[in-house]
Amino acid sequence: MNTINTIIFDLGGVLIDWNPRYLYRKIFKTEEEVSWFLENICTNEWNDAQDAGRSFEEATFELITKHPEWEQPIRAWYDRWQETIPGPLHETVEILKYFKNNSPHRLYALTNWSAETFPWALDNFEFLHWFEGIVVSGVEKTRKPFPDFYNILFDRYKVNPLQSLFIDDNIKNIEGAKAVGLHTIHFQSPAQVKTELQQLQLIPL
Repeated sequence: MNTINTIIFDLGGVLIDWNPRYLYRKIFKTEEEVSWFLENICTNEWNDAQDAGRSFEEATFELITKHPEWEQPIRAWYDRWQETIPGPLHETVEILKYFKNNSPHRLYALTNWSAETFPWALDNFEFLHWFEGIVVSGVEKTRKPFPDFYNILFDRYKVNPLQSLFIDDNIKNIEGAKAVGLHTIHFQSPAQVKTELQQLQLIPL
């Protein structure tokens, strides 16, 4: 791991606390109702298409056409999307800050995020400007875990995957990263990531 010269961070769920449950807990009365809605109406698969470039307008229209009885909570996904992001994950931001201030590692971000909302993130999270580059799925019209998305980062910024470490909270994205040659850490908590980075001798004990 001493050959690692580049650290690549996912954003949502790693550096930024994103979860649609924060919003839908305000709309539905029980956790069971929230879970049912997110598993059956505004699903991960539906959201993935927006991350890959589909417009909010098209996505909302499609879903309301299928489920008109759920129009109000469907519209809330984008009308109130900022309520899905309460703020940064401060402990992980501190890890990023260490790399920024105290190490020679190159820093990049690779995120599944809609092109329509990412400018808001850039305006609201200063630490996003610490990266040498950020590759955003909604801009590129492809996303993790597809190989072409990782390759955009490699080609654009001359990143060698064999000398790079990727941190992501989604196991499918971790598997996709391994398939293109990246070293990986599957994020489960800031403390766990810090411990693994220490074990790899990338940050001090």
